Amino acid sequence: MTLDPAAVERFRRDVSALHSSPPGKDFSLGVAVSGGPDSLALLLLAAAAFPGRVIAATVDHGLRPEAAEEARFVGEICEARGVPHHILTGTVSPGNVQEGARDLRYALLAEWAEGRTRRVATAHQRDDLAETFLMRARRGAGVGGLAAMPAARPLGGATLLRPLLDWSRAELAAIVAAAGLAPVQDPSNRDPRFDRVRMRRLLAESPELPADRLTLAARNLRHAEDALAWAAAREWQARGAIDGDSVRLDARDLPYELVRRLVERAVRAAAAGDGAPLRGESLDHLVATLLSGGTGTIAGVKASAKHAEWRFSLAPARRSH
Repeated sequence: MTLDPAAVERFRRDVSALHSSPPGKDFSLGVAVSGGPDSLALLLLAAAAFPGRVIAATVDHGLRPEAAEEARFVGEICEARGVPHHILTGTVSPGNVQEGARDLRYALLAEWAEGRTRRVATAHQRDDLAETFLMRARRGAGVGGLAAMPAARPLGGATLLRPLLDWSRAELAAIVAAAGLAPVQDPSNRDPRFDRVRMRRLLAESPELPADRLTLAARNLRHAEDALAWAAAREWQARGAIDGDSVRLDARDLPYELVRRLVERAVRAAAAGDGAPLRGESLDHLVATLLSGGTGTIAGVKASAKHAEWRFSLAPARRSH
């Protein structure tokens, strides 16, 4: 079945905007396809917009026995459209299953893209942005946490593209239905134990929470986050310095959010990749301690305030008796 030409052209424009220039002769696009409605729509749009230039990958996390058959189902759809398809497998690390599955997925996609394509598209869409915004607002996230996911970011040696962020879930489902395909239905998408499922239901049942308005708020915060990151990078060059095994920072007369970001940079620089992950509340507590002239420790890094200058260095190892 032929897709709506207007939808195909819209998708082509969206990809071209992220590519920063019209796709040339050497253009290729990798697409991550799980078999769900969003990713199937991505596959259909990509194959129609860039015929002969699309490759696809399906990640089997090994979490459900049905996943292998679903991956083969995607392969059949790809074969019918002349799209090379690969199934990627791996093992999810212990702990938070959803986070582990996401980390594995991106790692496998980055490895798969190497030598094949410089661009990998995923099917994140507008309703995903609204759900994520609500999930993070509920947890008290700051600007960075509430900001919309970037439309493009590095993925190993490739670039991860999200060309469907202006598309709604309903629009994508309609494309799949019009193609006569029955998408995979992941049971976890209906499991109320997961925050995202509860937020999805809340959005569906609350007319006072329109997804497009929440998405607009998240995008506005993305602009603010980008501006703050830019300002913090400039201030770090002017106010931060690595001095042997320690880091010096002058955070005088700066707005709190910039102080917070510079302290985070200083901690990471002092840890040199060896520190534990930083938690927001712990970072705020450290900033408050430094602003009051005190000394604190976070992620294995000791921070002390001496007059206008703050110093950060690896904390001494604890002695065992």
